[in-house]
Amino acid sequence: MSLPTPQGSPYRVSMVCLGNICRSPMAAAVLQSKVEHAGLGEDVVVESAGTGSWHVGDPADPRAIAALARRGYDGESHRARQFASEWFDGYDLILAMDYDNLRTLRRLAPDDDAAQRVQLLRPFDVAVTDAEDHAVPDPYYGHESDFETGLDIIERSVDGLVSALQARLAPVR
Repeated sequence: MSLPTPQGSPYRVSMVCLGNICRSPMAAAVLQSKVEHAGLGEDVVVESAGTGSWHVGDPADPRAIAALARRGYDGESHRARQFASEWFDGYDLILAMDYDNLRTLRRLAPDDDAAQRVQLLRPFDVAVTDAEDHAVPDPYYGHESDFETGLDIIERSVDGLVSALQARLAPVR
């Protein structure tokens, strides 16, 4: 998986799901932790948002916060936001959690360059084959175990993403 060329420094990443209370805040918390552990904390800014507006201002789902906490991540300070089309210039990479959000974000993009910066997160998961679904399943209507499964996918995907970030940003550092 290749990353878009940085527009500047730091490299700015936004994780995006539907409501910004489950998958994208979990992905942002994991990525933030892993870039810091990789020594990229100064080089990468991580944020999250949703394509829908109904949870704006709300904290992450309690099940997401609990799943994160069980693995040593902090999701307590998160507040949901809705992705806005004027934000495209502020991000080098926008990672959608599923195909519906990918399509929504690409439709919001002001031009082809911005649309090309929108990708799916899961293809960074080294355990995924080309034939598999590249979506991170939405756990919202499920059980705590669905949050754990989603977090498993997110952690593997973020590991691949951090490797790609290290390779992309190495010449900049």
